[in-house]
Amino acid sequence: MQQKGHAHLLRKDLQFGAINEEPQNNESLQLGSQTMVMNKIAVVGGGTMGTGIAYVAAQAGCHVTVVEPNERTAESMQGALSEAAENGIARGRLDKEGARSLLERINQVCDVEDIALGMDLAIETVPERADIKLNVLRKITQREPSIIASNTSALSIDELSKAVTYPDRFLGLHFFNPVWSIKLVEIVVGAQTSDETLTRAKAFSEQIGRQSLVVKNIPGFATSRLDLIASLEAMRMLEGGVASAEDIDRAAVVAYGHPIGPLRLSDIVGLDVRLDIARVLERAHGERYTPPNLLIDMVERGVLGRKTGRGFFEWSDSAQSQP
Repeated sequence: MQQKGHAHLLRKDLQFGAINEEPQNNESLQLGSQTMVMNKIAVVGGGTMGTGIAYVAAQAGCHVTVVEPNERTAESMQGALSEAAENGIARGRLDKEGARSLLERINQVCDVEDIALGMDLAIETVPERADIKLNVLRKITQREPSIIASNTSALSIDELSKAVTYPDRFLGLHFFNPVWSIKLVEIVVGAQTSDETLTRAKAFSEQIGRQSLVVKNIPGFATSRLDLIASLEAMRMLEGGVASAEDIDRAAVVAYGHPIGPLRLSDIVGLDVRLDIARVLERAHGERYTPPNLLIDMVERGVLGRKTGRGFFEWSDSAQSQP
C-alpha cells in the first residue's frame, strides 16, 4: 500500500476482523472481457467502512485513493488491509503476487485536496453527522469526480446533495459491514440523480462483485430500517433481562440464519453510530426507533463496542482507532 504522510503500522487488526471473514478470490470479481466501468476511485474516510470499500474496489482492479488524516486510524487501516491480504493467501484465495498488486493499488493520503482531479467515483464514509458529511462533500466536489456518493445509512441524499455542484451526479452507495462479506450495495436515488449516474452506480456494484438494490430517498432507506429495528429490540430484550447477549445473538443466528447476531453486529458497527442512526430514524418514523436507555447510557460512558474494547461483548483485540 502506498502512502503520503504517516507510514509505520501500530497493529494489524481492525474492526471487521471480528467475524473472521476475509475477501474472496480476486478471480470471482473479475469482469472477464468486459471493460472496466470505473478505474480511479477515491474513498474519504479510512475507518471500518472506508477500509472495506477500498479493499473490495482494489480487489476488482480499481486504483483507490483513501483520504484519512488521523494517524491512528490510518495505521489501523493499513494493518487491516495487510492482514486481509495475508488471510487471503493463507486460505488459498490469493497468491503472493496478487496480494502485493492489490495492496499497491491502494494509496493513502491525508487531505481531500490530495485526490487527483477527475476521478471516476468518490465515496465519503465519514461519521454519520450531517455537518461533517456536508463539509466533506463540499471539498470532494472541488476535485470534480464523475460521480460523488455518500455511504450514509440514514441521512437524506437530497439534503446532502446541496453540498455538491452537480446533484445529478450524486447518490447514495450504502455498503454493509463487513464489506467484503456482505455482497450487497443499497443505491439511494435522490430527486436530481440522473439515469446515467444510476446506471453507472449499478455497473460499479456489479464490477466489485456486489448485488445492488435501488431505493428511494426516505430516511433509513430500506436496509437500515430493517437492521436497526432488530438491533434495538435485541437491546431492549437485554435491558429487560430476557436473555444474555450471547443467547439473544444465538437465537438470531441459529433460528433465523443471520450471519451474525444483532448485538455483536452493533458492537462492530459502533454503538455511537447505532445511536446516531436511531435518533435520525426516530425523528422521521416515530417511537419505534426510540433508542433504549441501555444504548444511551453505554454511549455516554464511552462504551462503544469493538473500537473501545467493550460493548455488549468484550473485544480483547480491539483496534483503538478513533480520534
